[in-house]
Order: sequence, then C-alpha cells, then structure tokens
Amino acid sequence: MYDLSLEFKKFYYNEVVLPREETDNLREKKNLNIQRLKDGLDEYNTENNTHYKIAETIEQGSVAMSTVTQNQKNDYDIDVAIVFDDTNLNGLGHRAVKNVIIDALKRKCTNFKTPPEALSNCVRIVYSDNYHIDFAIYKRIKNDDGSYKYEHAGAEKWNSRNPRAINNWFKDEIKIHGEKLRQAVRLSKMFCKSRSDWKMPGGLIQSVLCDEKIQDYERMDEMFYYTMKEIEKRLEDDIEVYNPTDSEQSLLLKESDRDKMNNWKNRLKDNLKKLDILFDDKCSLKDAIEAWNEFFKHGFWTYDEENNKRACSLSETFSLMKSSNIDLVEYDDTEEFIQNIMPIEDKYFIRLDCRIIDFEIKSDKIYTKQIIKLSTLRSSGKKIPLGRRLEFYLDINKVPYPFEVYWKVKNNGYKAIENNCIRGEIFKNEEEPFDRLIEESSFEGDHYVECYIVKNGVCVAKDRIEVPISTF
Repeated sequence: MYDLSLEFKKFYYNEVVLPREETDNLREKKNLNIQRLKDGLDEYNTENNTHYKIAETIEQGSVAMSTVTQNQKNDYDIDVAIVFDDTNLNGLGHRAVKNVIIDALKRKCTNFKTPPEALSNCVRIVYSDNYHIDFAIYKRIKNDDGSYKYEHAGAEKWNSRNPRAINNWFKDEIKIHGEKLRQAVRLSKMFCKSRSDWKMPGGLIQSVLCDEKIQDYERMDEMFYYTMKEIEKRLEDDIEVYNPTDSEQSLLLKESDRDKMNNWKNRLKDNLKKLDILFDDKCSLKDAIEAWNEFFKHGFWTYDEENNKRACSLSETFSLMKSSNIDLVEYDDTEEFIQNIMPIEDKYFIRLDCRIIDFEIKSDKIYTKQIIKLSTLRSSGKKIPLGRRLEFYLDINKVPYPFEVYWKVKNNGYKAIENNCIRGEIFKNEEEPFDRLIEESSFEGDHYVECYIVKNGVCVAKDRIEVPISTF
C-alpha cells in the first residue's frame, strides 16, 4: 500500500482532531447551559412551590470519549446526562420531568435557533451558531449499600440504564487498543460526514464497529484502510449493531437507522474501490493523494506543486516544520473527568500535599539532599526544578475507612505535548500505601494532580494540587 503515513498524520492532527481550545469551548458552553438550567429550575420551584434539584451532571458522547472531529459548519453536539434523586422527583413521570426541564430552559436560554423540545431520549436545544445540547434525563435510586441504580426517561417510560456505561466501556477499550481506536473512530466520522447529502450512522454506532474491527497496523493510513475494509465485510454479513453494554439492546431503533447502515455499507464499498490504486506498483504520489481525496472529499487532499515536498522523509519534514515554527506535534488526548466515571458526593474533607525530594547518586547509591513540601515551596513563589522525586500524599483525610483511592496526573506545556505525555487518565492506586503516589518532575509546565476518595462507587472527597515545574 502506497505509504502516505506522514500525510495521514498531518491530516489527522490538523484537520480531524478538534483543537484543545475548541474542546474547552464546548465544555464551557456545556457548563454555561447547565447553570442556566439550574437557575431556571430555581425560578420554576419558586413559582410552583416545588423543590426539584439536579443531583449530578455527566458528560456523555463524543466530547466525553474524546472523539469529536472538526466541523466546518460548527455543528457540534454536546451530550449531558441530567440526574435527579428519585426521592426529589416525588413520582414525576418520564414525560412530565422533560416538560419541567423545557420550562426551566426557556426561562434562562436565549438566542435559540429552535426552542427546547422533548425528543424520545432527551431534551434538545439548538443555538443560532449551530451547536446543540442534548440533555438526557435520569433519576437515581439509592441502594442499601450506598451505591446507585439509574433509570433513563425514554420515549415510553423510565428504563434501567447507567449513564456512565458507554463512557466506561470506551475507556476500557482504549486501554486494550490504545489511541488507534480513537484515530479510527475520528477518521470514520470524517468519511461519514464528507458529503452533505449523506445520511449515515451516528458516532456511537461507528465507535462500536471500529472497536469490533480495529486492525493493528503501525501506519495510520494502513490501520484505517484495513479497519474500514473489515467493517465493510461485517456490514455485508449483518448490519445489526447492539449496545456494547447491553447485548440485548439494538442501537438501530428506527427503520431510518437501518437505512443509514445500508448507506454506510454501500458507500464504504464504492469509495474503498477508489483506493485500489494505492496497491499498484506504478502508483505515484499524485495518484495516492488524489485517491484519498476521492475518499474523503476534503480540501487537504489536493495535489499541487507544494505536494512534492510531501515526498520527503519524515525526519526532513519535521525538521522543516521545526525551522518554520509550524506547530504539528501529535499527542494523545487521554484526559478523563471523575464526574463521567462515578457519582460525586463531596462530603468529606481531604488535603493533598507533596514532598519534593532532591537527591544525588554516588557509586550507584542514592542520597537524599533535601526534602521540602510543595505547599511550602509554592507559598514562597518558587517552582519545582526538573529531576526531582515527587511524593504526593494525603496530608489530611477525614474519610472513614474502608475506601479506595484514585489519582489523576495531568501534564501541561509544550514539552509534555512534544513527548506525547499529557496523561490525565484516572486510575485506582493498587499499591500500598494507597494514599501515596510517586512521580518525577520531568517536564516544564503548570501541571496538576488530583486525588479522589471513593466509597461504594461514589466519590466522597477530592482535592487538587497545582504542580508548577521550571527548568531553573
């Protein structure tokens, strides 16, 4: 297969992946409208002598899974689960609670392209700048052990459904397949929306089949091509797709969903044929670029004289980029958020601190030179030097035992991006002492560490400590 792996990286990181600042903008809009909903509920409660109160909000969909792609029309969707305590709803039905949400939103939201409306699975608001927010409504019922059971306000009734199930499924699959899975999903989405008149399956269905058929190739262009070939074969055999967290629940709810699956099958079959030239020994750079242009119909895949530079080696290209100050550093967006993983009831106090240990090695032995607390260092306005051992620990922990401890280490700054080490995953500490975490000051930047104390699957305490690291 003609090697356009460098071009694919450029395409993927420049034209497909939504830049971090745009993702942050989506989350800001999400938070703004959640606050509007809460404020609208307060007004509704005052007028109607009710006491409805949101217990949790959970980010869902492509934003939570970090599979959002760029969209020239800015037609981005943000999925949010709005969760009430069952006891707070006082028997309110699945339709009635949606009407309350619509009433509350109308009180505080303006600049609608269309007003809030109740759909079968959510309440949707669409703004004039084309982004829309889907509020999926849930109620939670507390179990005897302190954990929760969730029910979703569907088209006909309350249905048992965990609002974090898909997030957790995708997180586990990323652990198995790595970032190749996100790459395949994002590239698949770019293909499926490449023609404005196409009616194609949504992101969840594409994610399920990409996960099912992901191919393990090092080159991104090969991985994507062979994954799409396997999906095409799969669709020829069967277009049915089931919820990955419930094998009895089809994701094809309407006849139009089945039409979209057949569209996907036929369009993959037709457009993958256009890539046959990539396997011809006489395939040129021009042929390869034009073939991918036929597939993606994207302005990036345009051959001109400048494309001759694309034939240079990977090292030469990156040297050219560096000398031209072109920011094309690829990194994996792995950050997770605790509210998307488990419920939060922040009712206990903890305080996180860190011991900074300066050491030296003599004759293969390590000697401690100095220990200082991060809280003390920061109060003096100083930053942590590179190459120090960092021992994070709970200076205060008021949570009664038993509990579990989870951590998040988030690196920021160009060096962390350059080394593809921004991290941000949330992980359970499996080694004693569980309330300790050992790191090293490896990259310059303003990083942070968060600690979460969990009881019965609920985060009951959390704290965050800023970790500023400097080269001097």
